[in-house]
Amino acid sequence: MKFFVDTADIEAIRELHDLGIVDGVTTNPSLIQKSGRDILEVTKEICDLVEGPVSAEVVATKAPAMIEEGRKLAQIASNIAVKVPLTWDGLKACKTLSGEGHMVNVTLCFSAAQAILAAKAGATFVSPFIGRLDDINLDGLDLIADIRTIYNNYDFRTEILAASIRSVNHISEAAKIGADVVTAPPAVLQSMAAHPLTDKGLAAFMADWQKTGQKIL
Repeated sequence: MKFFVDTADIEAIRELHDLGIVDGVTTNPSLIQKSGRDILEVTKEICDLVEGPVSAEVVATKAPAMIEEGRKLAQIASNIAVKVPLTWDGLKACKTLSGEGHMVNVTLCFSAAQAILAAKAGATFVSPFIGRLDDINLDGLDLIADIRTIYNNYDFRTEILAASIRSVNHISEAAKIGADVVTAPPAVLQSMAAHPLTDKGLAAFMADWQKTGQKIL
């Protein structure tokens, strides 16, 4: 499974990248707003730092404008994945941009039917939102499983990018189902290393080590 980090925070990306965890980055207008920086500037800096795909989202809602914005974003770097919403106009933009050789991430997917359309339109990635489905008392992981089954049935090459990740459990379960990629905030990725039994065991080891009176350095 590939890990993308869902942020526009350069320092957070750098830390995870240096650890070898980051395979790509996803951004959106909300994350760019939080960074307080110009979209083109911060996106270029992320692309220079990360070798894998960097999703940069269009803000237009009609296909012709989405296509023009997508082309402009794609000029930032060769690893840009243009992010478009899973609307009818978004699918039109996806078809055009993917046909021109650009990576496209079709986002805000909430049904298997939408995921089929994204694959047919040539999407590089489709982003089902697990957490937002959970918020309305639906199981977002069920959607990942449905899309995996359908894509396997027809050998669709679009990668399933599990998004709206709220917990470590989301990541583990999406991995078991067979999501190709997961994108999560830095804090969630970091929390994967945490376990109370690890903390308890380490505390016991350190207490015993103190009793020896020894030093390694």
